[in-house]
Amino acid sequence: QVQLVESGGGLVQAGGSLRLSCAASGRTFSTSAMGWFRQAPGKEREFVGAKRWSPVTTYYADSVKGRFTISRDSANNTVYLQMNSLKPEDTAVYYCAAGFLGRSPGAYAYWGQGTQVTVSS
Repeated sequence: QVQLVESGGGLVQAGGSLRLSCAASGRTFSTSAMGWFRQAPGKEREFVGAKRWSPVTTYYADSVKGRFTISRDSANNTVYLQMNSLKPEDTAVYYCAAGFLGRSPGAYAYWGQGTQVTVSS
């Protein structure tokens, strides 16, 4: 099992930045990629970005490309989603997920509890 705990969400004005954290524990060696998804009220869960580190491969949704960046602190088993130039349409609950690289939620077996991001206009 892999446990994922997210933090870092909050309220920010449009144009601002937030950094989400996803701390992983457990059998992390059983997964090779981390993904980020988001879900706004009344909408389906949406792919945001994903990254595999060996070999390095990164995917981002077109809606966040150039604004969001995935990184990690290997020593602390933590993955980050740096979000810059935030827009009101980025408002959603953000989830990190561990599994195999892909854009579909089905590629990920383990999920965090979600953290709310609200961007005011």
